[in-house]
Amino acid sequence: MKKISPILIISVLLIIFIGIYIFTNFSNNNLKENPKVCFKENCFSVEIAKTQTEKTKGLMFRESLEESKGMIFIYNKEGIYNFWMKNTLIPLDIIWINTEKKVVYIKHKAQPCEEKCEILSPLKNAKFVLEINSGITEKLDITLGDKVEFYGIV
Repeated sequence: MKKISPILIISVLLIIFIGIYIFTNFSNNNLKENPKVCFKENCFSVEIAKTQTEKTKGLMFRESLEESKGMIFIYNKEGIYNFWMKNTLIPLDIIWINTEKKVVYIKHKAQPCEEKCEILSPLKNAKFVLEINSGITEKLDITLGDKVEFYGIV
């Protein structure tokens, strides 16, 4: 029986480890660059609002939003997070999601406003809030209790 050269074994192991390293880094970078929020097979590419400045601005002054895109607001802990549509130019569906990644409240068809704006207040605590185009929650049958998957977000 022939002996396998230690150099050959080391070379093969090195190639395997390099392959795993490249695949892992490519996958993680791709997710960080393309964060997604998914409801079953329906996914939205999202911008992430983490800082107070990003949360305050949100989708204000945007003239359009692609159907498969949205914005996710991430908070440090669960709580009641109120929203309004001041200076938002497009109607939105707003979805509050808890730490268990379940939908706890939905405001369907929130309308833009400029001055006296309605405060949109959920009835339950949430850690994440997702804004997508108006009517999409009904179109995709997104309802309270639905499980949400995050990719490249948390």
